[in-house]
Amino acid sequence: MASFRLPIYCFFALLNLSVFAQKKTLLAKPKDGNINIDGRIDETEWQKNNEIASNFIMYTPDNGKNIDKEKETQVRVLYDNDAIYISATLNDNEPEKIQRELTERDVFGIADNFAVFINGFNDGQQDYRFYVSAAGTQMDCLATEGNEDFSWDAIWQSNARITNKGWEVEIKIPYAAIRFPKNEKQVWGINFVREIKRTTQKFSWNPINAEIKNVLTQCGQLKGIENISPSTRLFFIPYTSAYYQKDDFNSDKTIKAGLDIKYRINDAFTLDAILVPDFGQTKFDNAILNLEPFEQKLNENRPFFTEGTNLFNIGNIFYSRRIGGNPTVSQSEIESSLPTNESVTKYPNSVNLINAIKISGRTKNGLGIGFLNGITEKTFATITNSETNETRKEVIEPLANYNILVFDQRFRQNSSVSIINTNTTRNGSYRDANVTALVFDLNTKANSYNLSGDFRYSTINDTEDYDGFKTSLNFAKTSGKYRYLLTGKYTSKQFDSNDLGILYYYNYYSGYVNGSYRILNPTKLFNSLLIEQEANFDLDNTTNKIQNTSWFQTTIAATTHNLYNFEMGFNIVPFETFDFYLPQKEGKYIYNPSMISAYLGMESNKNKNLTFNITPSFFKYDEDNRFTYRIYAGPKYRFNDRFSLAFTADYTNEANAIGWVETNETNIIFAKRNREIIQADLTGKYAINNKMTFNLKARYYWSYSENHDYFTLKDNGYLTPNNSYNNNKNRNLNSWNLDFSYTWWFAPGSQLSLLYRNYAQEETNMVEKSLNKNLNSIFNSNMTNIFSISLRYFIDYNSLKNKF
Repeated sequence: MASFRLPIYCFFALLNLSVFAQKKTLLAKPKDGNINIDGRIDETEWQKNNEIASNFIMYTPDNGKNIDKEKETQVRVLYDNDAIYISATLNDNEPEKIQRELTERDVFGIADNFAVFINGFNDGQQDYRFYVSAAGTQMDCLATEGNEDFSWDAIWQSNARITNKGWEVEIKIPYAAIRFPKNEKQVWGINFVREIKRTTQKFSWNPINAEIKNVLTQCGQLKGIENISPSTRLFFIPYTSAYYQKDDFNSDKTIKAGLDIKYRINDAFTLDAILVPDFGQTKFDNAILNLEPFEQKLNENRPFFTEGTNLFNIGNIFYSRRIGGNPTVSQSEIESSLPTNESVTKYPNSVNLINAIKISGRTKNGLGIGFLNGITEKTFATITNSETNETRKEVIEPLANYNILVFDQRFRQNSSVSIINTNTTRNGSYRDANVTALVFDLNTKANSYNLSGDFRYSTINDTEDYDGFKTSLNFAKTSGKYRYLLTGKYTSKQFDSNDLGILYYYNYYSGYVNGSYRILNPTKLFNSLLIEQEANFDLDNTTNKIQNTSWFQTTIAATTHNLYNFEMGFNIVPFETFDFYLPQKEGKYIYNPSMISAYLGMESNKNKNLTFNITPSFFKYDEDNRFTYRIYAGPKYRFNDRFSLAFTADYTNEANAIGWVETNETNIIFAKRNREIIQADLTGKYAINNKMTFNLKARYYWSYSENHDYFTLKDNGYLTPNNSYNNNKNRNLNSWNLDFSYTWWFAPGSQLSLLYRNYAQEETNMVEKSLNKNLNSIFNSNMTNIFSISLRYFIDYNSLKNKF
């Protein structure tokens, strides 16, 4: 009997592999008549198109399973000289259970969705992804392996409607929204994906094998688009905005106007430019009490630097917040050189951007080229003489030019080699910088193994010139249930990429190993399961001591059949390590004891109206009474498909942590300190429809650091008691931000937004441990209130040309 079963098992295994190995092909048909993008697939153009994409296969959780007949999905594609048109009929035997939460653009929410993935070069390396929810909300992104960039927004049309048999979608994607080679006959990579939210099942037209990490290479093909001559892609987006700002002492009114330009240089390359930029309505930065030796890394919220920047993000060498970020000369540097009768009375915390352009695209041979340039204005601090009351200006940032140039050659549909150069040039005798990097990502034909790495070289021209390099090499098994990754890195002492990048660690070499196991189909207990083991060792180049960034970690993540998510992790550092950055002085380091930590996270089924997540964690050090515990938790309630509220609370308590206090001419002072952090976030959404939403985001943050038991750092990295130090270096930070906004996408690419912003921040060296007193203090402080209105209007050059 066993001998009879073996051939049967082999047969079905081969049958399963053959399902994943195939590449489906769909033929696009030319459109002759008119199509109204209303979600009703009733035009004769659709009915006479007998080229249908169907027979969808489940991607997750039960990889390889055919879609149920009652959920059958059919997709058709038409095209003309301006766009492609997609219709999808998504059957559902329980249409009343179709999830359809209304959200703002690019927010999926709790809603079924349909997507089309398009790769105009059919090279398996970048998709343009267009999603439509059952509520009609649009989501779009640029996708590269392991990353979906939803900050990218294209101009396209869609509509959806619920029927008694399921739901239907119509989509129009202009050629201006995607890129492809100038060929007489187009062959695009394409896939269609459907998600049924109530079961979290995802299906794709061309099968996606979960054993293979690379999803982008597993698309079908779209043929039939021939002899198209797209019209000129020239778009103007003028804007105007008005601001009214008021606090307890001053009020101010500002009106701004500017222009964004998007121009198709050819079928593959596009130019984007901003003239007189306005970022007044970008999201607020989350202020924290930063006690680390490193700067706080801030999210990029400015649309120009987030939209369509995938080429510039290769190698993770570009940190766009440097452009228009903090001035080169800090306030403390100025104050240290002033006489006693002068003080800094005005110090801008950021530098204004004058203008910026970016050009990006890819040739039909797979060569991607990207160029981004930004110019920031000369910036001054104001210095006041206390005796004469006279003021003068001092330069804290000269006129500066920032640019990044990228060449990215793709080949074999899954590999690439890139050269990136970043350059910062400041006017006059200020610091200049240049970084050049070679980055490669090589995959086997079957996408089973990966070899990747980089080599980076930096040159700094300052009062003292220096250069350095950084390199890494990675080898990974990227397919199957069992996977692994091996990594080696080396960074020289003088490598410095911080003028247009962000670098924390340098002067070290390291080794990293990762092994993981995952299930690819549901079991009796889990829909999904991942077990991962990692180990990392970083050693200082000069001393060969083990750095504090070395550890062993085990992670287990699982989803149950009732759609609860669980994750737990255990981390151990079983030996002493050394921190080479916390002393904030070259050549010095401080001892860290061994440590263990663990966390356990749980998230309830998101499809329920009331959901909850909670993650407690703790850290225990091999020192008396030194520990940290943290708890992150919060509920979300969806009142209906339009209205929802979510609240999260994050509490951290550190006891007897070792922290840097001061570096003076003779000593480096540390202290044991106690610290608490409280952060509370409230977010809310009310959607009038899929184009109009009200959004609320409020954040309260409070943290203090209270020092006790001072120490002096010895040359061997250990501490000796210092009973004579008594300077007050305690800190107490109180911060409040609130944004309440209304947005209306009244036409494709055109938006009206109203924003009310209310914020305040207090920082002092007097610790106040009462939460009530801190809350009263911040809300009774000098609050700044801003009301703004902004209008952006999308103008297609072709529509202007036709009118005149």
